[in-house]
Amino acid sequence: MNKPLRRDVHGVLLLDKPAGVTSNQVLQHVKRLYRARKAGHTGSLDKLASGLLPLCLGEATKLSGYLLEADKVYEATCALGATTTTGDAAGEITTTNPVPDISRSELERVLARFQGEIQQTPPMFSALKHAGQRLYKLAYAGITVERKPRTVTIYELTHERYSGDELKIRICCSKGTYIRTLAEDIGQELGCGAHLRTLRRVGTGPFTAAQMVTITELEQLAQIGTDALDAQLVPMDDVLRNIPAVHLNESMAFYMRQGQAITVPRAPVQGLVRLYDQKDMFLGVGTILDDGRVGPKRLLQEIHS
Repeated sequence: MNKPLRRDVHGVLLLDKPAGVTSNQVLQHVKRLYRARKAGHTGSLDKLASGLLPLCLGEATKLSGYLLEADKVYEATCALGATTTTGDAAGEITTTNPVPDISRSELERVLARFQGEIQQTPPMFSALKHAGQRLYKLAYAGITVERKPRTVTIYELTHERYSGDELKIRICCSKGTYIRTLAEDIGQELGCGAHLRTLRRVGTGPFTAAQMVTITELEQLAQIGTDALDAQLVPMDDVLRNIPAVHLNESMAFYMRQGQAITVPRAPVQGLVRLYDQKDMFLGVGTILDDGRVGPKRLLQEIHS
């Protein structure tokens, strides 16, 4: 049987990942639907989790690191009164405790303790590596290793609903924040223990849940054709919409494509910039050098339609 022909397709798909499948499984499925030569995700969501998983196709894969580093927004449900081996609903219950009668003001005081910069110890059931091995593989083998705490930032932490043994929270946080660890720590502060029951990501960098498309919708569009699928992709430069744009004339764009730093009048004085040529075509990412010139940082190949 002949393999389906792969094609060059470039852009970012804002997928609504369903719970119960891995990020790599949905990535491979989307890659097949699009018949894309190249695709990658921007930091995996746990199998338990659902929600916004940006997938980068083609040249957009060169920009995936910027979404990996971006802030995230989650909606989580914490099950109070029970801890588990994994910190989430996939694990076995290890302890149970009665849930105290918690007032709204007391709950808000507890949540306030976790806002700002905090220290988190990564869970054993995570994709971090120790001596070349994924921690979750060691955990499944019954091995526990020491993990160094690290600093993360919780910009906002609010409770959406509290009823019985269930607490729903919304979290805006920096990259590297473990929500299952946050749920466990909140449970510890409340004196009853907790684990993560559900997790849904609703924001990544500049992207929101309102822009997501489901696997089912993509499968239906695939029956129509590749044009219908491609219409779901957001432009690559949307990944960087929060950084300033620099427009180059034809000569500047030529030297930039050669990998040379150039002088651009009225360019920003520091940081990263989006680069566009004289035809308003997105070239990639530049950086402001110490001498004020604009240097290439991550350039894309020219895309011919």
